[in-house]
Amino acid sequence: MAQLGYDDTPFLPGGKWRVHDSTRPQPRIITPGTASTQDQAGAPPSDAVVLFGGKDLSGWLSVKDKGPAKWKVEHGYAEVVPGTGDIESKEHFGDCQLHLEFACPSVVKGDSQGRGNSGVFLLGRYEIQVLDGYQNPTYADGITASIYGQYPPLVNACRAPGQWQTYDAVFIAPRFEGSKLISPSSLTLFHNGVVVHHHQDTLGPTGHRSLSNYDEPHPSTGPLKLQDHGDLVRYRNIWYRPFSNQA
Repeated sequence: MAQLGYDDTPFLPGGKWRVHDSTRPQPRIITPGTASTQDQAGAPPSDAVVLFGGKDLSGWLSVKDKGPAKWKVEHGYAEVVPGTGDIESKEHFGDCQLHLEFACPSVVKGDSQGRGNSGVFLLGRYEIQVLDGYQNPTYADGITASIYGQYPPLVNACRAPGQWQTYDAVFIAPRFEGSKLISPSSLTLFHNGVVVHHHQDTLGPTGHRSLSNYDEPHPSTGPLKLQDHGDLVRYRNIWYRPFSNQA
């Protein structure tokens, strides 16, 4: 049998493992997911926590009254029902890999922020803008895939109205000690497979026409919130993988 490692190599800095340590635990094995197509959502990785798999919104609540989510579910997607309000996941989480898919209405109505508008809020506080940004000028920090009100995406990678689009995010929640901020939240985001934010620290929970800050400490976990902005935006294939310390 081939040698699986060494016990006479230097120790790695700050840890208990040697270079090529034969006793270091192996990574756990998972089954990778599959890619989505325009016609069908892909399968999530085997260790993912599925927030919405296309069947129902039993894992979601209305933000207004904490009752059942009132959006429409059909054909494997959930669609905003204007006026019913934002919805949020019953599941709360923090540091994670997040995947979701959205489609703005194929029938174009309005312009700028009035066209295919919604939003994805990590911890219920940090918004990644959802918008029909295809040939639709608006303010830069409010375009599709922006960290709303803070940072525009590096590029506009929008697909045409009606097409399914993907967000793949790596999110690190902020850390506080009492009222003191120890580290801000940060986001790496791929929009349709294109990196649009790279380990971008945020200025605080996002807001509209306001400057964000960390003046009010909050937990490092929270729900995923999806916004009812009055447009018939659709969502499917929403899952996350929580991060844990590596051995």
